[in-house]
Amino acid sequence: MASSIDTSPVSSSRADERLPVGALSALAMTGFICIATETLPAGLLPQISASLALSPALAGQLVTAYALGSVLAVIPLTILTSAWPRRHVLLLTVFGFLLFNGITALSSDYRVTLAARFLAGCAAGLGWGLLAAFARQMVEPRQQGKAMAIAMVGTPIALSLGVPLGSWLGGAVGWRAAFGIMSLLALLLVGWVLLKVPNHPGRKASSRLSIGKVFTTPGVRPVLGVVMTWMLAHNILYTYVAPFVAPAGLAERVDLVLLVFGIAALAGIWMTGRLVDRHLRTTVLASLAGFAIIALLFGLVTPRPVIIVAGVAIWGLTFGGAATLLQTALADTAGDQADVALSMNVVTWNLAIAGGGVLGGLLLEDWGAASFPWAMLTLLIGGLVIAWLARGHGFPAGPRRHSGAALGH
Repeated sequence: MASSIDTSPVSSSRADERLPVGALSALAMTGFICIATETLPAGLLPQISASLALSPALAGQLVTAYALGSVLAVIPLTILTSAWPRRHVLLLTVFGFLLFNGITALSSDYRVTLAARFLAGCAAGLGWGLLAAFARQMVEPRQQGKAMAIAMVGTPIALSLGVPLGSWLGGAVGWRAAFGIMSLLALLLVGWVLLKVPNHPGRKASSRLSIGKVFTTPGVRPVLGVVMTWMLAHNILYTYVAPFVAPAGLAERVDLVLLVFGIAALAGIWMTGRLVDRHLRTTVLASLAGFAIIALLFGLVTPRPVIIVAGVAIWGLTFGGAATLLQTALADTAGDQADVALSMNVVTWNLAIAGGGVLGGLLLEDWGAASFPWAMLTLLIGGLVIAWLARGHGFPAGPRRHSGAALGH
């Protein structure tokens, strides 16, 4: 492994250079592996249950263990490794997936498998605390939004394809081989990182602020508030999309619905990459408003396939750029403390995933899937209000001010 570290600042002479697509794509692949590793068991539960002689509920805890590892590890690991060279931290993340997915593929003991999933989640937490800030560090401030859009492209792909990919791989090669393939992808990614990703320095220990001070930085809490409300609304629908589309006769076509969502989300990422640097606030407000309108439509109109599919497409379009928009806003607001603030984003995001599952489950049990749009609409209006009021800090008007310093510079 090359040990040299690029300590030179991003100079103004690089302002017109093209984005380092190869390096940013390696970050995108890391994000894909993070999400795909998380969602893979959901498509393999019957096979895992039978192989390890477990109930489906116990097999499902493999997803829970991963999420728990991410939430518990992201802030302490981000702070612990903040002074390390950035490529070293990225390689540690990828090696974590290589090792722990490999153990999952080989283990016949539920406790070992559960521990491997927890530790894989810790690797994901480390990765999520790194990716966005590292992408920003590679480019000029004016290119940071576009860089993050590329670095985050693996997330919606994995979100839309992770469960069906797991089901398909499980049927084709078995669940153990599916995890083995994820481990192999991590091995290939190690070579990609060594070949394409620069080794920028971490942040000096003297420049660190406490978590409390970062959290109280003006604008940080409003952005995290929008993350929570937006992602709660999203995850209510995403987690329980099957029962939601069933009344429209799409119970057997959930794969098609998720494919439409994924394609639209990719279009959303492309649009966000073109808008985020000049129109971040407007794009956030438009995305929240668009999703709110779809939630209202779902609540008022009798479910029919064409309405559901069209609504899902617009939902995907508004969601695709969410990670880029919110992480850019948070990193701009936190400046030199972007890595710590972004680790808080990971915790908030994962809590919203868990909260969406819990809240959606309660709504489904007590009032049915028809109650989802009204809960989503309430949350989205709350997010709109928070974003609207955060005009001075968090979601400022006009082009990005490029005030967030890159780590190490």
